[in-house]
Amino acid sequence: MTEDHLNNDPTPMVDPEQPDPPVIDEPVTLTESAEAMDVDELLETYDKETSSLRKLTGIIAPIATLIAIAMSAFHFYTAGFGVLLASRQRALHIIFAFVLGFLFYPRSDKSRKDKPEIIDYVLILLTVVVFGYLFMFPEQIARKAGAVSQNDLILGITAILLTLIITRRVVGMALPIVAIVFLLYAYFGPYMPGLLAHRGFSINRIVSHMYLGLEGILGIPLGVSATFVFMFILFGAVLDKTGVGKFFIDIAFAATGFFRSGPAMTAVLASGLMGSISGSSVANTVTTGAFTIPLMKKTGYKPYFAGAVEATASTGGQIMPPVMGAAAFIMAEFTGISYGQIIIAAAIPAILYYFAVGIMVHFEASKLGIQGIPRDQLPSARKIMRREGYLLIPLLSIIYFLVAGYTPTKAAFYAIVLSLAIAVVVGLIRNRNKFGIKELLGAMESGAKGAVGVACACACAGMIVGVVTLTGLGLRIAELIVTMAGGNLLLTLFFTMIASIILGMGLPTTAKYIVLATMAVPALLRLDVNLVAAHLFILYFGVVADITPPVALAAYAGAGIAGASPMKTGFQAVKLALAAFIVPYLFAVDPSLILVEAVNGGVIDFLPIWQSVPIVISAVLGIICLAAAVEGYLIDHTKIWERIPLAIAALLLLKPGLITDAIGLTVLIVVYFLQRSRRSKPAAVA
Repeated sequence: MTEDHLNNDPTPMVDPEQPDPPVIDEPVTLTESAEAMDVDELLETYDKETSSLRKLTGIIAPIATLIAIAMSAFHFYTAGFGVLLASRQRALHIIFAFVLGFLFYPRSDKSRKDKPEIIDYVLILLTVVVFGYLFMFPEQIARKAGAVSQNDLILGITAILLTLIITRRVVGMALPIVAIVFLLYAYFGPYMPGLLAHRGFSINRIVSHMYLGLEGILGIPLGVSATFVFMFILFGAVLDKTGVGKFFIDIAFAATGFFRSGPAMTAVLASGLMGSISGSSVANTVTTGAFTIPLMKKTGYKPYFAGAVEATASTGGQIMPPVMGAAAFIMAEFTGISYGQIIIAAAIPAILYYFAVGIMVHFEASKLGIQGIPRDQLPSARKIMRREGYLLIPLLSIIYFLVAGYTPTKAAFYAIVLSLAIAVVVGLIRNRNKFGIKELLGAMESGAKGAVGVACACACAGMIVGVVTLTGLGLRIAELIVTMAGGNLLLTLFFTMIASIILGMGLPTTAKYIVLATMAVPALLRLDVNLVAAHLFILYFGVVADITPPVALAAYAGAGIAGASPMKTGFQAVKLALAAFIVPYLFAVDPSLILVEAVNGGVIDFLPIWQSVPIVISAVLGIICLAAAVEGYLIDHTKIWERIPLAIAALLLLKPGLITDAIGLTVLIVVYFLQRSRRSKPAAVA
């Protein structure tokens, strides 16, 4: 049951209730499909971080650019030649991020959008003083052993306020509100009810923990942002300047445009490729959707379906190796497991996610009778690879470096160097599309701006983690969750899923993961859920919040481009991403689906290859059953009495086990031959 087989079917089944799909009788290009789409304008409309940005003018504009370039230069140098003392590395990172944040993000919608206000310069000065103190005097601070002077108290309170203010500007109100609640909890502990009660801490103790140590604002989240995350953001910015984004879209279009599912499959592949190096569901939706959504509509897909396909595929980028967004780097720090091993464990579920979206759009195309775009109207994949295939080398190299055991920071450093070298050499050889100083500085500026949101979120989330470690709240919440669930694993997973989705709706993925990793994961671990599976579980459900109504930001962006109903697009996106709601439960119960046999001392013992192959095949068949049940189509329109067994078969096949696989496979085969027999009857009569 391949795309080619169904593509060449002389008698496609068309739903009589559906209008005839339009016939494409002239060459179609992605550029033409997006001619009316302004990507920058779309980003400003749907992406919070982009929409808030000032467009600086006057003398401050080049100054801000220089600061951004200096930030990238600092991180690039320390990545290659050794990071500073942890407190100094993080303090300087936060100074750069906060300064850029106050320059580019206004305090309100009524503030000037062309230059900073007086209050912004005051806040910048305070940032330099408050965190410059941590940068300049780490040894003296360490010798204080937690003792807080009057000056320390003033500086610490100022640091907390600065963190809350800049986070509100950059990522919104939700995260600062959560942080304030946690800070109040640390102080008012004795007045809390039941399990939540604790002895309480003085303001001096809270400020010391949040400001002077490495367990608050300068905690692990910011440490990851100041090393791994920044370098991968810079790597993505360099790749973007070399043209890799356009290459991904072009090669995906050439490779999949002729499928029955045509442009929808292009959206899935292109968004998966883009998402693997991008950390924003919304930005990915807008960037690739500006090209793919109009073309999907042109070839016969309904607007809400086109928007949902793009949103779902773009959102999956945060769970797709090798980058997986900033949360995966923090996961490596929290678990003590190398990043290379985490991306291996995450690979199968991520591939299943994209396979599920791809097979669903294929079944939808088959149901509508869409034929795709003729090959002679598509660009040549071979020519594109010959002309621009070199752009894949840096991405492949970073995978090699990570799997070979290099730290993520070093892997990103070497990949950036390789990207720059290739771009320069190719530009010289071809004498066109040269990657020069202008492009390099542009990439450095973009990388620094792109890191501001993550740095601010990590600094604010660090205070939340600091309260959890100070008060022991994580263990209390874990006990509360287990008690509410009555010790039942599935109920505990369900409560954790709801918490992940709710937090994911209001918080950036990174911040949401940090909060849940400190509070919900301990509950899962108490019920013997595998360490890696527990962390991936909360990451998955935080990610799918971007397409889950009512706050489905990626789906809203897709709907805006498609001209469709946001809610209808959101519910369709959930339908397409159904695998992401089922697979985490399965690997939480049985980690063999993520190929994990055990975790010993921060090292994953993976299943042998011969043992993992049947699991992957079974999961693929399970996804096909799930898609057929949800879409109502396998090789023919699926009857209700076929859909229910197919849904059950999907769960049986997704759960590793010989007996369950045998039953699920039998159901799939029976339904397949029933539909094949049904399709052949009209031809026999004729």
